[in-house]
Amino acid sequence: MKIAVIGATGRVGSRIVEEAKSRGHQVTAIVRNSAKLTQTDGLHILEKDVYELGAELSEFDAVINSFSAKQGSEQQHVDVIKHLIAQLKQSPSTVLYNVGGAGSLLVDDKGTRLLDTPQFPEIYYATAKAQSDQLDVLRGEKELKWTFFSPAAMFEPGEKTGKVQLGQDHFILNEKHESKISMEDYASVLLDEIENPQYLNSRFTAINL
Repeated sequence: MKIAVIGATGRVGSRIVEEAKSRGHQVTAIVRNSAKLTQTDGLHILEKDVYELGAELSEFDAVINSFSAKQGSEQQHVDVIKHLIAQLKQSPSTVLYNVGGAGSLLVDDKGTRLLDTPQFPEIYYATAKAQSDQLDVLRGEKELKWTFFSPAAMFEPGEKTGKVQLGQDHFILNEKHESKISMEDYASVLLDEIENPQYLNSRFTAINL
């Protein structure tokens, strides 16, 4: 498959790139500064600002948005997804995959999101709210194929274990009452979804067991 990764130099994006390459896919890293790429073997590179992306996106089977906005510019999460939607609406065969956050996951059956709970760290609220807004924007689209992948609450570099549990819209915990997933396992689960879609036009989540 032809896969494009936006934000390929980031912590998550770089791991998605490596996972996709390891599975034999044709991978294009979309970056603003290609000098930040540490591994370029077997990698196609498109050096372009995300807001300048246009018709070239239709060349791909999957476009993965792992763009990460800086603190104070969280609204860019919403701006970026709206821009990508506008470009990809004209490409019915391309699926947009969005690296989301855990904050939009539901903690009950009344619609309460994790970010709405008193325990949610204030420092992450703006990002979580913007990523939740991203999901709302995607859910309003009828002309686009998309999937929104929320990680667990603890989402850090680690190791690929293959020991994961999947969920959909609700916040889930493992037997140790932990919500965590390594970025390596996240990348692996995302590629599984791209290769064998189970959550088209919906959101799903995953945690480490």
